[in-house]
Amino acid sequence: MVKREPLKDMQIELFATSEGIYAINSPVRVKILSMLRKGELSFDQLVSLSEKAKSTVSVHLRRMVNEGIIGSKTDPQDARKKIFFIKSEYLGKLSGKKDVTGNIEEFVSSYVDSEGDPYEFFRLIFHTIRVSLIRQGIDIDPILYEAGVKVGETLYNKVKDPDINKLAENIAMFWETHNLGHVEVKQLDPLIIDVSDCFECQSLPPIGRPACAFDSGILKAVFSAHFQEEFVVNETKCYTMGDNQCSFTIKNKE
Repeated sequence: MVKREPLKDMQIELFATSEGIYAINSPVRVKILSMLRKGELSFDQLVSLSEKAKSTVSVHLRRMVNEGIIGSKTDPQDARKKIFFIKSEYLGKLSGKKDVTGNIEEFVSSYVDSEGDPYEFFRLIFHTIRVSLIRQGIDIDPILYEAGVKVGETLYNKVKDPDINKLAENIAMFWETHNLGHVEVKQLDPLIIDVSDCFECQSLPPIGRPACAFDSGILKAVFSAHFQEEFVVNETKCYTMGDNQCSFTIKNKE
């Protein structure tokens, strides 16, 4: 008799390919994909890290290659072996676990008295949709992150400056003038940026994890372009974690 994983504990990863969207609910495939999302890996590395039999890993890799979720190439160190990588777009995950409880009407009512401010109206739309998705166990952070990267690539041409201090000032001014929050650069090495009155997350309910995926994507793109190498952004503080501001540490991927 097959033992089924309880729905509330099940995690489903969503990936988009040219053929459509795939919902991955196999624990082995989810684990393999989570590792590949961090970077390319060889077959032997995947077997070792997944702690699964070679035959099991091989079957899952073959299926995902055929579906277009991952790709493979010849290992430059050994032509007999392959390197695997993600070739699809990670959309997010579904979970039976609900991070947010409570009445959404109470959340919406806090904006009703905004006196017709268009900014507050669109803030209401953005946060209501996001809270509704979170309540259903739908995590769209990867989509928001990728959207932020695209925005950041364009924004960089507006705020760029050879001087890192001037660049930081330009970013702070952009955030301020567009009602995205108040930016303060705490230190330069590693680069730490604090954001108060954060548009993206301040009015979201507590969910116990960082929620500023869009801002993280913007900051990654801007500073990667500035330094001409890939930078990563780690949000260490967030209103949704009970903090009184958001904080981002930005440093070289290596």
